[in-house]
Amino acid sequence: MNAKINKLRGELAKNKNKISELQSRNREIERQITELENNDILELVHSHDLDITQLTALIEMMKNDPAAALRGEMEETDHEEH
Repeated sequence: MNAKINKLRGELAKNKNKISELQSRNREIERQITELENNDILELVHSHDLDITQLTALIEMMKNDPAAALRGEMEETDHEEH
């Protein structure tokens, strides 16, 4: 068989292995990023002493009327309920 073909097949196999290793590393990096982002979100929620009900209300407000949250209408509504 042609020596060049064997050499190229060897190089191809080596590259496929590297690609597989890099894909695995990328998945691990993505997992770590997600974990760190989740930790940041939890710290933010806890630093503002939000309970699950308040967090849910804030997220709903942000989906429905983002400007209302920026104007602080959630606090006014929350105070009116208590």
